[in-house]
Amino acid sequence: MRLSRYFLPVLKETPSEATIASHRLMLRAGMIKQASAGIYSWLPLGYRVLRNIEQIVHEEQQRVGHIPMLMPTLQSADLWRESGRYDDYGQEMLRISDRHGRDMLYGPTNEELITDIFRSHVGSYKDLPLTLYHIQWKFRDEIRPRFGVMRGREFLMKDGYNFDLTREDALHAYNRHLVSYLRSYERMGLQAIPMRADGGPIGGDYTHEFLVLADTGESEVFYDSEITDLTFGDRDVDFDSVTACQAVLEEFTSRYARTDETHDPDLFAKIPQERQRAARGIEVGQIFYFGTKYSEALGASVSDSQGNKVPVHMGSHGIGVSRLLGAIIEASHDDKGIIWPEGVTPFACGIVNLKQGDDAADTACQSLYDSLAALGLEALYDDRKERAGAKFATMDLIGLPWRITVGPRGLKNGVVELTSRRTGESEELPPEAAVARIAQIYGKAS
Repeated sequence: MRLSRYFLPVLKETPSEATIASHRLMLRAGMIKQASAGIYSWLPLGYRVLRNIEQIVHEEQQRVGHIPMLMPTLQSADLWRESGRYDDYGQEMLRISDRHGRDMLYGPTNEELITDIFRSHVGSYKDLPLTLYHIQWKFRDEIRPRFGVMRGREFLMKDGYNFDLTREDALHAYNRHLVSYLRSYERMGLQAIPMRADGGPIGGDYTHEFLVLADTGESEVFYDSEITDLTFGDRDVDFDSVTACQAVLEEFTSRYARTDETHDPDLFAKIPQERQRAARGIEVGQIFYFGTKYSEALGASVSDSQGNKVPVHMGSHGIGVSRLLGAIIEASHDDKGIIWPEGVTPFACGIVNLKQGDDAADTACQSLYDSLAALGLEALYDDRKERAGAKFATMDLIGLPWRITVGPRGLKNGVVELTSRRTGESEELPPEAAVARIAQIYGKAS
């Protein structure tokens, strides 16, 4: 993409309403624009990152055998009355009526709707286990939306629902989700710590939240510092194996890590003092096992091997897709701007032409752009007739992880400059070597 043809409305000044880094930088980098309180338009740069995050979630869900679908944003109030949650959920639920006077709601979550789909089409234990998920816009009418996409009213969320015959099967689904979430977050360049949490309005007495440590986090968290040394990496896990998934859960949850709602000072005190940590965290996902709470209320049952009707065991599992974008920025930025991890960056690298209009520089930049494109890597080519300092400032602000700088002086020596946004380190390379290095970083054959 040529920057001269792209829509990137960067701001020089920070809007006064932005109080945390992710909100400030998303506004300044031209990623979002507020439409009303807690509701944002996603501009092209922000939309690209949002879709990259969404794609990782899809890939990791389907890797473990979960099946994608899509449910509507508007739901009938009748289902929620049937489950008993319509009046219990509170004012965060946006309740509306259609032109015929039927009570509707803008879904904050989908347990009722997915259970109705299940009970309409599944009747035998032979159809289990089953996990369905979707990625959908949701609405919760926060009393005080703030922090940009971190606590908005409209948000993009992945929510999945497992249906299993027994408690043991459902707990395996819970563990499988935990493993897939660890993979997802690490691919996004994040360390998200699973912490024992409270079920809240979703319900269930067994639940973990995934939190990214950040000073701006809304949750107070307490944990054993050993947990921050754990990484999932590229290990190959058999997701059908109860033992393998249980082992990962035990590895990542055996050390103390809890949110303030479930914090136990007595247990925490048993950790060696040098490993005791209290911090703030940003919630980016949560998994629940809630047994037969919804299946009993909504009549979702199957025939077991003896022909008896039994309610299915269920769980729900959410990832805040749009919130993740803010969390990544909170965890990865400096005073110049955003620093995107390669897994979610909107463009693989930036190309800066120091002398637009110079034949040699123009030709070299176009050649770099075309070579990267041939490898399936899209670059953002700054072909504007701007000062070099302004071009560098834009690239630093929007946070592309790599920058190739092209100028007449370097080209006379047969080199361009490759710079890491994260470290600030630069090296001079022949253009083809710079392309090969970028290809290697992104796992592309050159």
